[in-house]
Amino acid sequence: MPLAMSRPWKHPKTGIYQLRKVVPEDLRQLVGKREEKLSLQTRDPVEAKQRFAKALAELEARWANLRAGPKSLSEREAHQLAVVAHDRWLEQYRDNPSQQTFWDTSLRDRLFGPPKTDKELLAEVERLRNFSVLDGPEDKIFRMEQWCLQAADDCLALHGLVVDDQSRRTLARAIAAGIQRASLTLARLAKGEFVSNSFFSPIGLVSAPPISLPPQRAVSFQDLLDGWSAERRPVAKTVYEWSRVIRELEKYLGHSDAHRLTPDNLVEWKRSMIAAGLRAKTIQGSKLSPVRAVLQWGVQNKLLSSNAAEGISLDVKSKNSERKRSFSDEEAKIILRAALSEKDPVKRWVPWIGAYTGARISEICQLRSEDVLKIEDIPCFKFAPEAGSLKTSGSERIVPLHPALIESGLLNFVSRVKSGPLFADLSPDKFGKRGGNGTKVIGRFVRQLGLKDPRLSPSHSWRHRIKTLGRKYGLAQDILNAITGHGSKSVADSYGEFPVDALFRELCKIPPFELDRRI
Repeated sequence: MPLAMSRPWKHPKTGIYQLRKVVPEDLRQLVGKREEKLSLQTRDPVEAKQRFAKALAELEARWANLRAGPKSLSEREAHQLAVVAHDRWLEQYRDNPSQQTFWDTSLRDRLFGPPKTDKELLAEVERLRNFSVLDGPEDKIFRMEQWCLQAADDCLALHGLVVDDQSRRTLARAIAAGIQRASLTLARLAKGEFVSNSFFSPIGLVSAPPISLPPQRAVSFQDLLDGWSAERRPVAKTVYEWSRVIRELEKYLGHSDAHRLTPDNLVEWKRSMIAAGLRAKTIQGSKLSPVRAVLQWGVQNKLLSSNAAEGISLDVKSKNSERKRSFSDEEAKIILRAALSEKDPVKRWVPWIGAYTGARISEICQLRSEDVLKIEDIPCFKFAPEAGSLKTSGSERIVPLHPALIESGLLNFVSRVKSGPLFADLSPDKFGKRGGNGTKVIGRFVRQLGLKDPRLSPSHSWRHRIKTLGRKYGLAQDILNAITGHGSKSVADSYGEFPVDALFRELCKIPPFELDRRI
């Protein structure tokens, strides 16, 4: 049933108004979708109506251009379209003009020489991909040209203009001229020179009929996070934690507009967190990294012109005293021997399963009775998303039961659980995960056994240990990774499957503890 879109549509969850309009059937192939959606960035119904009218007019103008079909751009038209790029470049760096370092004004005359062949273009892309820092003139020229061509594509798409390749390059050259003028202005402003307002009007275009161009679309940090989340589909806990980081950043800045964010803002935010006593690892991994990721998504999806967090980081030096380590043979025996006498299923079985699979505690705690099954007559664990969310796609896997687990009576325990979670007494957290409470139970259990070394993780050190044992007893590396759910090191490793009998053969290379034979 077609949607009536004569007024702003209020999102039922966020309360933010949107423009939603069904794409006419004759334009759907060109537009690439059945419905246009655009956030109006407001919860105020009066403001929403005003923004809706303007956005609707721009949308219908774009559709009219699409219906008009291919056209050629004159140089005058190209320069008129490029005025917006000029103005936005100035606006982006006006407060801190010295931060404009991308555009090299000395190279302007060398841009857009004879078009490169496909082979030359691919070679250039590959060369840029293989080096992390490229500062030679040819590299800068290539990046500047590609930026202008992408900006031309964005401009054409924004207006629904369909042009030939020559017109596309004409527009890209016009954008380059506009960015050059803006960059020269910024260079003067960086020196403290006064620049009159007349400088901002492109020479020769004052009397030309104006082409209506929409203002830069407002984008909030939450919009970026929502878009990133919808595309990447992370686990609920990641969305929850990243949302908290976004709110912290907004509170510090005093606004939520991603366009207004500058590198200086993020440097100051970083300093404030250091002053507050946050660990470097927390600032780098849990604060700056999420912000950088959502901003980069905004750049990739043409919502932002640049990533303000690019290059802003905090040196996190790994200290040997902080690095986690494996359980030693003696420490492992202490834990497993103590687990044998426990009545609590979590304390009894979680350490044993961890010891012989290297699985994450969250994976173990969400196992169900139906996740213990026979494949080719070999008892196996099935770590699957149906039981609960997994860390990565590679975490979905089959792991055979080590003979030590069978001999210790695990299958008897599983048989007593008719269906559902093996550790049902562990209450799930707000994300439906039992691993959080399981971590607490196992943490207290192991620490009470006298294992106080901070480099030990009561749960995760089993994961370190199975890697250590894999190296010690010569397990095939790709199979060891398949057992633990670690990603492939190369494309070759991702080819083919891992037969259960091969997994079982390698896992059995790890001998059981002596205490197993005394059970």
